[in-house]
Amino acid sequence: MSPEQQAKPALRKYLRRKRQALAPAFRAQAATAAAALAAGLPGWHTARHIAFYWPNDGELDPRPLAAACREQQRNLYLPVLAGDNRLIFRRWDADTTLPVNQFGIPEPQPGSPEPDTAELDIVFLPLVGWQRDGYRLGMGGGFYDRTLAGPAGPLRVGMGFSCQELTGQMAERWDVALDYVLTETILHRCADAECP
Repeated sequence: MSPEQQAKPALRKYLRRKRQALAPAFRAQAATAAAALAAGLPGWHTARHIAFYWPNDGELDPRPLAAACREQQRNLYLPVLAGDNRLIFRRWDADTTLPVNQFGIPEPQPGSPEPDTAELDIVFLPLVGWQRDGYRLGMGGGFYDRTLAGPAGPLRVGMGFSCQELTGQMAERWDVALDYVLTETILHRCADAECP
């Protein structure tokens, strides 16, 4: 295990505490501000199939953005843990019952429509830390990396707070880079993004 890999658990713990310490009023304002900034994403106005995540552990809440998308009659999806340590995405309708998975995170039930990941226009990913080059520090399970690996697929947008920004981290060969990072203050196009 490399020194960087050994340091990641401590870095995750530090960043998780940092975001958990944010005041509830700030969190609510941050979620609203990030939702407004999302309109700057390429293809945003024509995107019809958008995957979100259910906020957990102090993550930036994408539900205000999801609510705006629902009002615009877009198709919304949430990730579901699959048996091979990957994610599938199931349709998330307003009246969908969301049982919790083994991590206590709500997800749509079997029987909800499951598009192929490549059919999604945008996937919003939670993150623990992020860099301007597109590096994303997640919780360490690699679910999104395995699911989004490959050259084709949806626009990958990490959502997090500005205080989660990192510098100097090196990506592992299996890490999937973000195209954009959306925070309460910026919509940042990552260095390697191939988007207009």
